[in-house]
Amino acid sequence: MDYIRGAAGQPHRIGPMLALAVACVAASLCPNAAARAAPRAAPIPGGIAIVRLAPATDAAPQAFYDGRPVLVERRSGDWQALVGLPLSAQPGEHTIKVVSVSAGGVQERDAGFRVAPHTYAIQRLTIKDASKVTPPPEALARIEQEALKMASLRTHFRDLAAVDTDFVLPAKGRLSSRFGLRRILNGEPRSPHSGLDLAIAAGTPLGAPAAGVVIEASDFYYCGQSVILDHGQGLISIYCHLQQIDVTQGQALRRGDRIGLSGASGRATGPHLHWSVYLNGNPVNPELMLRN
Repeated sequence: MDYIRGAAGQPHRIGPMLALAVACVAASLCPNAAARAAPRAAPIPGGIAIVRLAPATDAAPQAFYDGRPVLVERRSGDWQALVGLPLSAQPGEHTIKVVSVSAGGVQERDAGFRVAPHTYAIQRLTIKDASKVTPPPEALARIEQEALKMASLRTHFRDLAAVDTDFVLPAKGRLSSRFGLRRILNGEPRSPHSGLDLAIAAGTPLGAPAAGVVIEASDFYYCGQSVILDHGQGLISIYCHLQQIDVTQGQALRRGDRIGLSGASGRATGPHLHWSVYLNGNPVNPELMLRN
C-alpha cells in the first residue's frame, strides 16, 4: 500500500495525491446526472458517494473511508472524493476523514454524506458443473489462497495525481446480469453479484475501459482466466471468464488496448464477460463509471 501512518494513527497517502437504471432511488440522489462526466453519484449500497472536500485552488487533500484511502479528483472546480460504498452499507449518515496539509501543518476533519436504502433483485441460476457451486475438498485450499490474493488485489492502492475515471465498455454487447443481484445458485443462496455481465460470444475482443496497469493475469477457480487492472488511487477493474489473455503483469494499457478474448472459463453458465469495478476496496456498479 502506498500510504503511511500519520498523526493519531490515521493512514496518510504518500505524494500528490449507459445511464444507470437502478442507482437512483430518487432524483435527489443524482442531481444533474445527465450533464455530469462519469462517474455518477449514487449514494446507495454498491454505489458511489461524491463528497466535496475543498476548492481546487487549495492543495489536494486526502480522504479515508473505513480506514482506506479514497480516490480524490478535481471536479467542477473542487476537490471531490469518490467513495465506493459496500453492498453491506447501512442506510443513514456516513463520514470520511479528510486530511489537508498547509503551511499551518496537518488538519483533520470529518465530512459527512447520507446513504439511501436500496434493494436489489433476486437472480436464480443453474450451474451444470456442481463442483463450481459446492467445490470438492481437494479444491478448497486453492480457493482459499485465491480468495486471499483477490482480497489483496482489490484493495491495491497506487498513488496517482490524475486518474481517468471516464470509462467505456470493454466490449459491445447486451448487459445481462446486472450489478447487485442477490444470487441463488442451484437452489443455494450465494454472495450478491459484484459485477456486470456482458452477453457476448466466446472469442470477442475485450478492451481496457481506461488507462491502467495490469496487476494480475492468471487463472482462478471461480473466475477462470482473469485480468485485473489498476487505474490508480484504489480504482480497480476485473475481467473474468476469459478464453484467452493477451496481456502480462506490469503492462501499461491505454483506453481500448486489447486485454484478451471473452469465454466461459471458471464458474460460468456460458460465454460472457463478468466485469467488476472496485473503489477503495468495495465493489461498485460499473455502469456508474460509464460515459453518458
